[in-house]
Amino acid sequence: MVRVFISQPMRDKTNEYIKKERRVAIEHVKKELGEDVEVIDSFFEDAPHDAKPLWFLGKSFELLSGADAALFIGHWYEYRGCMLEHEAAKQYGIKVMYYDEKPKAETDGFITASV
Repeated sequence: MVRVFISQPMRDKTNEYIKKERRVAIEHVKKELGEDVEVIDSFFEDAPHDAKPLWFLGKSFELLSGADAALFIGHWYEYRGCMLEHEAAKQYGIKVMYYDEKPKAETDGFITASV
C-alpha cells in the first residue's frame, strides 16, 4: 500500500469543498497506481485558532516525511506552502503526482512524474 500526502490550496475554501477535492483526487490516484492507498491526513481541522502559516507548514513537512508519494491538487503552484512542500518532496525523493480538478483534454486532469 502506498502512503500518499496531499497538498492542496485551502485558502477561501470550505472544509466540505476541501474534503470533496481530496476524495476525487485520491480516487484518481488509486486508479493510476492500480492499488489501494493510505492517505496521510494533512488537513488540520482542529488546528489552534491562532496558528500561523509556518505552524501548518511544519506539521505538513513532518507528515510528508512519511509519504511514498505526494499528490498536488489544482493550482498548488500559486501557493507558498504548496510550492515548498513540492520542492521538499522532489529534493527528498518522494514520488510527485498531480491532479487538476478541471481536467485538460491532453492530460485527462492527471499527470504523474517520478523524481
